Amino acid sequence: MQTLAVLGSTGSIGTQTLDVVARHPQRFRVFALSAHSQVELLAQQCRQFSPRYAVVAQAQVAALRLALQGLGVNGTEVLGGPEALCQVAAAPEVDAVMAAIVGVAGLAPCAAAARSGKKLLLANKEALVVGGEWFMQQVRAGGGTLLPIDSEHSAVFQCLPESPALWAQRVEKIVLTASGGPFRLRDPASLASVTPEQACAHPNWVMGRKISVDSATMMNKALEVIEAHYLFGLAPEQIEVVIHPQSVIHSMVQMRDRSVLAQLGTPDMRVPIAYGLSWPERIESGAEALDFARLADLSFEPAQRERFPGLYLAWQALAGPSGSTALLNAANEVAVQAFLERRLRFDRICAVNEGTLQALSPSKPDGLDDLLALDAQARSVAQAQLRRWQD
Repeated sequence: MQTLAVLGSTGSIGTQTLDVVARHPQRFRVFALSAHSQVELLAQQCRQFSPRYAVVAQAQVAALRLALQGLGVNGTEVLGGPEALCQVAAAPEVDAVMAAIVGVAGLAPCAAAARSGKKLLLANKEALVVGGEWFMQQVRAGGGTLLPIDSEHSAVFQCLPESPALWAQRVEKIVLTASGGPFRLRDPASLASVTPEQACAHPNWVMGRKISVDSATMMNKALEVIEAHYLFGLAPEQIEVVIHPQSVIHSMVQMRDRSVLAQLGTPDMRVPIAYGLSWPERIESGAEALDFARLADLSFEPAQRERFPGLYLAWQALAGPSGSTALLNAANEVAVQAFLERRLRFDRICAVNEGTLQALSPSKPDGLDDLLALDAQARSVAQAQLRRWQD
């Protein structure tokens, strides 16, 4: 029996994690769930999984207690605030932590789980994009296991040699695949009129609004390039991106002998979630099996800079001073939120991000406080960039 804390349980990754968990009641027990504001859904999850703790923002504590009372849930203690997230992530009763909180708010609890030696299932990009080498030091110091949940990084991990000591010897490069999002074939000159509804209508994946916009701009892939650099210890030039519209091949690894290993599957996040939960074993995920007889085509295209300029900011940030990737992440969160609120044109998201990168030259961050300060500074600069690009 594996005891889990699911951080961000009401989001897309969180709900799919609980779907997998529900299929295997003999293997998993839920110790803690967390959400930011979706109190009613979290209460329903507490009724189903009976966690010891439920964590919400401090302002939502009373509402969640009332909701639990209304559902007759008596065995779940409600906690509030960021410190509570770190508390449940590091709790000695917890074997594994699903880190599915979106944004920099997930960095501290991810680090707490890492330092505590947990099996950390990482769906929070910011832990690596913002935390970088500092976060990897926390993982090594804690002696835990870091398992990627992003479909692309999970695919790479599944294709790599079992021993990380062999990665540098055998791997020539990795190839991250990208669907190309909803605007893969659209004239770049027409992107100024894109609406949030259009950007969030992903052709293959069901995701939250922020990551859906990132997929449309390919900033999600830029962040994944940064993640791959830290996860697998590869130089930036050993990481490539190719567009694969069918989302069947989730990523590939090219070895020194030029053989290529690929991981295939239906576009269903429950597959990498189930793999992470059960690693090194494999369990049923609930996803449909891939039917090769029905696959009409597997095609690949280059990721054109003129169509997806945001993608190439990944290598720019990795080539910059330590902490530059944190700047890029913060700027993108500001720009995407402004777009979703209809305060910034879709085609200007990249301009805000690039302008923030160029405006700051950070000093090397030495710890969590430095990283959070850098994040705050970048958001302030991004707001100034935003004013420059607003109509």
